[in-house]
Amino acid sequence: MKLCIVGLPQTGKKLFFELLMGSSINTDRQKTIAGVAEIKDARFESLAAMYQPKKKVNARINLTLLPGFETGSAEKDIFKDINDADTICHVVRAFNDDSVYHVSGSVNPLRDIESINSELLLHDLIFIEKRMERIIKDNKVRFEKRLQEEEKILTRFRQHLESDKPLRTASVSDEEAKLISGYPFLTKKPLLIALNVNDASEVKIEALVKICEESMMDIISIPVKTEWEISQLESAEEQREFMNDAGIAESALSMLSSHMIKALGLISFFTVGKDEVRQWLIRSGSSAPEAAGAIHTDIQRGFIRAEVMKYADLMEHGTEENLKKTGKFHVMGKDYIVEDGDVINFRFNV
Repeated sequence: MKLCIVGLPQTGKKLFFELLMGSSINTDRQKTIAGVAEIKDARFESLAAMYQPKKKVNARINLTLLPGFETGSAEKDIFKDINDADTICHVVRAFNDDSVYHVSGSVNPLRDIESINSELLLHDLIFIEKRMERIIKDNKVRFEKRLQEEEKILTRFRQHLESDKPLRTASVSDEEAKLISGYPFLTKKPLLIALNVNDASEVKIEALVKICEESMMDIISIPVKTEWEISQLESAEEQREFMNDAGIAESALSMLSSHMIKALGLISFFTVGKDEVRQWLIRSGSSAPEAAGAIHTDIQRGFIRAEVMKYADLMEHGTEENLKKTGKFHVMGKDYIVEDGDVINFRFNV
């Protein structure tokens, strides 16, 4: 999974990136920065505590931090780094600090959300205009049904964008989706708003939720500075204690992980044992052989069966042995659709 972090200058993007990475960065803020963060999932930690494996392997998020947006950026190179991302995370300033200037002179989350959204909309409109010019030119040379269909879709998309609506909210058939699959439409990507607040007690996002829902955006509130300071404490016990005192029920990385996984239509399954506990990410609706393929293509090719334990059942009964006695150890075939949180052992023969 690839997540691209964007935002206006002085919103706390860099600190947010460091918080997710678990380390500080020293580099030119005008350059794009790449990194990797391990997904935090309480279920994974519980399974690791149960099996005490030699090796633990979390699923991972690839991160990209972009320099601060400026208005009128729609045709600049900054958007090239977003094209390969699966999800966009827009860090929005909602904290007050007189020592940190705001490019617009005041703190106004809604205005800043609309500002970035406008840049993304403009980028897509510019692309459509350029592509339409090419289609018209090509149609004069060769008359193709595919070009006609493409022109119809792009015309509809342009009207949608001109009404200030992202392409996430436009209905697209499977055939249309295939036709435009290679196009760099930024407003089709899942967009998560990370509201950077002073502290957890300040969370006041109700007014923004409806606006986000209308544009199919997700929104979370994170006291980035407070959580970063807590992350610098030496022991995990101290960190938990200060998180509780600050009213932070869930870490930024944990929230980001779950929201991003949901936005991308993914689910998690786990493989467990004394040698290794590992979390895997697959598309929601994947069959057991497809899940096996996430581990290795040979396992998918030689798939025989999937031995499935439900996470909640395993936690309730404490061990695999106890679970088997209850009849809740399931042997599933090729038609089984994997569910979020499944603990699976694949049997295969190549």
